[in-house]
Amino acid sequence: MRFPVFSLPNPTMASGSSSLMWFRKGLRIHDNPALEYAARGSDYLYPVFMIDPHYMEPDPNAFSSGSRRAGLNRIRFLLESLVDLDLNLQKLGSRLLVLNGEPSEVLFRCLKEWNIKKLCFEFDTEPYYQALDNKVKNGGRPPLSYQSFVKLAGEPSWASSPISTELTSLPPVGSVGSCPISEVPTIENLGYEDTEEDDRTPFKGGESEALRRMRESIANKEWVANFEKPKGDPSSLVKPATTVLSPYLKFGCLSSRYFYQCIQEVQRNVKRHTSPPVSLLGQLLWRDFFYTVAFGTPNFDQMKENRICKQIPWKNDDELLRAWRDARTGFPWIDAIMIQLQKWGWMHHLARHCVACFLTRGDLFVHWEKGRDVFERLLIDSDWSINNANWLWLSCSSFFYQYNRIYSPISFGKKYDPNGNFIRHFLPILKDMPKEYIYEPWTAPLSIQVKAKCIIGKDYPKPVVDHDLASKECKQILYEAYQLNKRLNGKVSEEDLKSLGRKPEEDKKQEQKSKRLKQTLFS
Repeated sequence: MRFPVFSLPNPTMASGSSSLMWFRKGLRIHDNPALEYAARGSDYLYPVFMIDPHYMEPDPNAFSSGSRRAGLNRIRFLLESLVDLDLNLQKLGSRLLVLNGEPSEVLFRCLKEWNIKKLCFEFDTEPYYQALDNKVKNGGRPPLSYQSFVKLAGEPSWASSPISTELTSLPPVGSVGSCPISEVPTIENLGYEDTEEDDRTPFKGGESEALRRMRESIANKEWVANFEKPKGDPSSLVKPATTVLSPYLKFGCLSSRYFYQCIQEVQRNVKRHTSPPVSLLGQLLWRDFFYTVAFGTPNFDQMKENRICKQIPWKNDDELLRAWRDARTGFPWIDAIMIQLQKWGWMHHLARHCVACFLTRGDLFVHWEKGRDVFERLLIDSDWSINNANWLWLSCSSFFYQYNRIYSPISFGKKYDPNGNFIRHFLPILKDMPKEYIYEPWTAPLSIQVKAKCIIGKDYPKPVVDHDLASKECKQILYEAYQLNKRLNGKVSEEDLKSLGRKPEEDKKQEQKSKRLKQTLFS
């Protein structure tokens, strides 16, 4: 990796009081208590971002372009956010100093060389959060339902207090000495080949874009007042049916407190509005609920030794996983969503529900941890707590247990987009398929397939499973797994799971034997 190096004009030897603001996820100027505290009483301020090679270096072995930990879309979004942060700092008489290397080593060197007296970074120091932490730590048991979390947390103390949304100036940057400072690198500087415009996320990173998008969303007061999750159109292409603020909240380009207060302001000026958990305000509370549960639950990101997770004998089928990940399941609605994930790094929450359900409890019965890893890599808004919580939820492993409610890979998308425009956009091989067959192209007569220039099994895959049979099997295994978890009070051993996993295979063999016997008798 080669970085563009720069030197500060007429650097001043920092003989006065110096502070270092270590930007990590709070990549913004507005409502940034750590930045304000770093600037207060300081003669010099060093705004720093660390480029961690483990996060940024290209990984040639990964299934998609990107590093070992993140796909290219998320890396680009981060770089755009840093460029925007640098521009906003320059307006205040400062600028962003980019350091490259192992964060602990490089940072310690700079702290010493710059004679830093005050190191600041994003941390929840508000009395509200400290009080909440104490409540949550009581007995070491976080609230496990949204309602109990809201009751425990109460109204945030800052909800009706003014927060700082503008700074007029910042202390100058002092001398950087021999520390190797660079500008924000480009994708090419990091060793990547840039992708075509069509293969990039349409969402640009940065605080400026976050605030523009938020203001555009809340300007439609009726939409804010009537917002009701999980409603919305997952097939909407021109204008997504949500705010798409999740990546900006993930990187801290947008303050969740500021967003919360802006929503409150809208709600105060309308006659009626939806309420948590389905309202827009409720979505921010969901975010904090998942953070709280993740923080208080050991092994939250796995099934084993996770006390809130059902023990289920998921399949370890890499072939089915790859078919799902690479958009080759043969179900156009599922494959189109997975292409959108690869290209945009984002999809509507209902689209996420569909593909997560399909991979796990709906059809393929592949372990939710495998799907979680794919989302973790490809989503621009991937957040450790929220991603794991959503997969636990959607696989019916925790939080939500109505495993009989399945998102059909055929009829669900048809409800929103009967013509299949979403599928035609992301799967152009099916663009000429008549709408009667667009969701089930394998049912189209061969003459129709020839006319549509798409032969199933050749130009587009056959379905990897029979949905009706697969979903029935999934429900049966989940029923038995739930009974086992209940009987053993969640203390399910590896052997218990293996024997439970063997049962469906034995049943299938027995069914095949019966079929053969019937055929013999009839013949």
